[in-house]
Amino acid sequence: MDSSKAEQLLEKYWMCETSLDEEKQLRDFFRGIEIPESMNLTAEMFRFFEAEKNKSLNENFEPIVTKQLRRRQAGKIVSMVSFTNIARIAAGIAVMVAAAFFIKNEIRKSAPQEVQDTYTDPELAFEETKKALMMISKSFGKAKHETEKIKVFNEAEKKIQNSNSKEGEQKIVI
Repeated sequence: MDSSKAEQLLEKYWMCETSLDEEKQLRDFFRGIEIPESMNLTAEMFRFFEAEKNKSLNENFEPIVTKQLRRRQAGKIVSMVSFTNIARIAAGIAVMVAAAFFIKNEIRKSAPQEVQDTYTDPELAFEETKKALMMISKSFGKAKHETEKIKVFNEAEKKIQNSNSKEGEQKIVI
């Protein structure tokens, strides 16, 4: 294979578009003796792949690995819980409890106290309640009177709008 064909196959190879046959042609090309100087690094890479593919495991590989695993399993057991971790957790809980206590006290101070009876005589309390309800009733009466004034204004506005729309219709007819 000539170097121009090899360069085209390399472009396809770098884009992951080569077939298995084309990759075999590239491996065969880089095994050859006459490789252009511009492709020396690529040739070294292909030679490395070939050398790694031919390597095999040692016959004693499995027993050696098994022995090392057993040695590691028989090692020291380390506890993940230490005094410093427990102290950190305890300090965090203490801060949370203290914060909750102070916040609760502040809320108690700012919240109004419970309503207490101001009258010891129930009849006097009843009379005061009646006065307060009468005052509210009068206020509602005044408000009702004011809303009637608004109704008058609304009715006047509707009459004006109706008369304006009728004049507009008459102008169109003329």
